[in-house]
This record gives sequence, C-alpha cells and structure tokens, in this order.
Amino acid sequence: MKILITGGAGQLGQAFQQLAAAHPHHQFIFTDRTELDITDEGAVDKMLRETGVEALVNCAAYTAVDKAETDVELAYAINATAAGVLARACAATGVQLVHVSTDYVFNGAGKEPYRENDPVSPVSVYGASKQMGEAEVLEANKDAVIIRTSWVYAPFANNFVKTMLRLMQSRPEIGVVADQFGSPTNALDLAAAILQVLDSGTRQGGIFHFSNEGVISWYDFALAIRDLSGLDCQVKPLTTAEYPTPAKRPAYSVMDKTKIQEVYGIRLKPWKESLAACLEQLATVKA
Repeated sequence: MKILITGGAGQLGQAFQQLAAAHPHHQFIFTDRTELDITDEGAVDKMLRETGVEALVNCAAYTAVDKAETDVELAYAINATAAGVLARACAATGVQLVHVSTDYVFNGAGKEPYRENDPVSPVSVYGASKQMGEAEVLEANKDAVIIRTSWVYAPFANNFVKTMLRLMQSRPEIGVVADQFGSPTNALDLAAAILQVLDSGTRQGGIFHFSNEGVISWYDFALAIRDLSGLDCQVKPLTTAEYPTPAKRPAYSVMDKTKIQEVYGIRLKPWKESLAACLEQLATVKA
C-alpha cells in the first residue's frame, strides 16, 4: 500500500518514519507544511492523484493547547478546515483516510470512560477546533476512520516526557498537576495501531478511541518518569487551581477503547510498559 503521511515532521509523523523500515510492504510518502498546504483543495487533490496513494494518515495538527487560545484562526485552519479539505479529496479519489483527533473534545466532567458516541463539549479553542475537524471529516467522508487519542509522547519532538526529564535533571523539585486524569499514549504504539487498521482490509469508518491502557494523573505520570529514569527530584502534587494555564484542560478525559479492540483486533499495551520503552530509547540515543 502506498500511504501519504501529512504532518511528517511532527511527533506522530516521526513515529511513522521510525516504523517504516519494519513495514517494507508499504511505501510511505511524508509531507509537511512546506511541501503540501493541506488547506488548499487544489494542492491536496493534485498530490493524491499524482502520487496514486491508497491511504492518507492525517498527522498534521495544531497542538499548542495554550497558544491556540490567542492563535485561534491558525488553530481552526489546521485542525478544522484542513481536515475537511483532506476528507473531501480522499472521498473524491477513493483514498482511505485515517484522521487523528483528541480526548480534548470532551469537557472532562464525566466519571466513567468516554465512549465514541458520548456528547462532545470542548472547553478550549484547541478542543473545539479538533471537534470541528471531526465534524468536517464525518460530513465529507463516511468511510474515514477518526482515531481520538490522548497524552501523546515519543522519544522525539516536544512532549511531556521529555519536558519532565529536562526539568528533573536541572531542578531539585518540580510541581505537577495531580487532579487531571487520562491515559498516556506512546506515538509509536499509535502509529502501529493505525497501520494495523490499514492492513486489516476492513473499511469500517467512524470514530474510534486509542491510547495505552491505564488511568493516571499527570502527577502519577511524572513520578513514573522519575522512578524509571532513576532521577533524584522531588515531585510535588499540585491542583489545577495552583497551576493556572491560558487554556482549560478536561479534569477527566479517560476514553473507552473497546470498539477499536473489537473491530480491528488491536491490543493495548500498559502505559508504564510503553513509557519504559520510550525512556530506554531516549537513553540509547544519549549514549
């Protein structure tokens, strides 16, 4: 299969680049914003027709959650407008689309894991722009697969894991929010799951949830990063009120992942196992 990856220079795009060698039966084409303007209908349609790709994975996203509160126009252009452009182009050319979305489409007021058909009610510009992107995709392309994920990190790009490692190595004490709960996702696991969806031969469109298994707080996540890395740093639990941010975060954004397991047979790795694998890769790179 010939697969086009948008957002190829981002965290998930780099995960696909790392996995490409292990999937020689696929041909990957990676693009970023300098090579393809995904808000340009003509450019996208031309790219799909000239390359003859059979699938497109949209990894491109505006993910700076706090910055999006003031950079509203660009956040909506990338997360909503572009999603619609890609969905329409894929529908017109018969290209299978996998679009990546987020747990931030939920308001976080729930107490049980969110299912795919639960009402969405984002509390930030980032979440609202991603929710609009979902709506654009569903309206334009009924065969598209939308995968909501959460708390994504990887051995590359900027993310919570790398930020914690940097802070813990330079400070004796840090504070981390302990009253926001979710599930981390190693980008390499997400990329592997998406490839499994594409390899399945099943074209069941709609929304699916994917993350690593387990429910933790950001504070729990930070403690695990410290302990698995053998670092000597005090980690202090904070409330959301003690750590104000421009964008509001959902207090509880745990997602039910039953559907993607049943439809596509995807096995979920425990979050700590995937974190350990990431930290091991980071240590190898530094060595």
